[in-house]
Amino acid sequence: MGNRRIVAWVAPLVAAALALPGCRGDAPTAPPAEAPTPGDTVRLLTAHLRGNDLEAFARDAVTPAIHGQLEVAWREGRTRWPLDQLPFAQHLPRAMAALSAPDAEKTLQQGFDRQLANASLASAAEFLTVFTVQYITQQGDFSPSEREHYPQLVQALGAWAGQAPIGDRARAQAAIATMATAAREAALDSEQAFADAGMEESLRRMSKVLATGKQVLASYGFDLDADLGGMQVQLQSQTGDLARVRLQYTLAGTPVDTIVNLERREGRWYVSDFLRHAEAAIAPE
Repeated sequence: MGNRRIVAWVAPLVAAALALPGCRGDAPTAPPAEAPTPGDTVRLLTAHLRGNDLEAFARDAVTPAIHGQLEVAWREGRTRWPLDQLPFAQHLPRAMAALSAPDAEKTLQQGFDRQLANASLASAAEFLTVFTVQYITQQGDFSPSEREHYPQLVQALGAWAGQAPIGDRARAQAAIATMATAAREAALDSEQAFADAGMEESLRRMSKVLATGKQVLASYGFDLDADLGGMQVQLQSQTGDLARVRLQYTLAGTPVDTIVNLERREGRWYVSDFLRHAEAAIAPE
């Protein structure tokens, strides 16, 4: 079982997994004119996410040189960074294809009616939360920072999933129709479609899917942007080109408190885990 696929059981984590840094404010903002601080970098990246701008996130999360190499690797099919940092990323083209199908609304609704209509996910959410937290803390390719942060995300989202009205048929019908429309507009229903569109264009299209997904989550009582909007960002330490930033926020009603590591390259600060994953994505096989 892949280290990202294990958390595919709850859709909100798709949005939350990208939201490692924190921000305040409602829209993407330009980098400060003078020497951005580690906290400025953290705020900017999540402002891109809250503004549903995956293209800008990918641009500012890594150095220009790495970004250029990622574009090449994307067209060659070697990576889908940053999308491949999502849970169940390897299934994303197939999921987009299912949502884009002409009969998606009917087929997916029938699947919902068979498996989830009027069901309670409390016991399943509790079991999967425990299993996933154990995996993250003991196995997988996670940094110390991720091992501290991800379990908190899983626990918060598991608690939400256990009480959310996921079995509500009317909500599901509306959600399926909304997501199907967004997927068809994106026109990214295969690996080849992602490669042909390229990284920047694919991320532009997926930004609209992200925005729609957030709206669907809000209809179930989970307003991710509102939660991240209340985040507190505080510099914990800075030694030379290394820094640690503390993030405190509430996710789906559960407090989250974690530390993010950053490093400075060519005069700019970057989240270390984003650099690590991006560099792994472009490394020779």
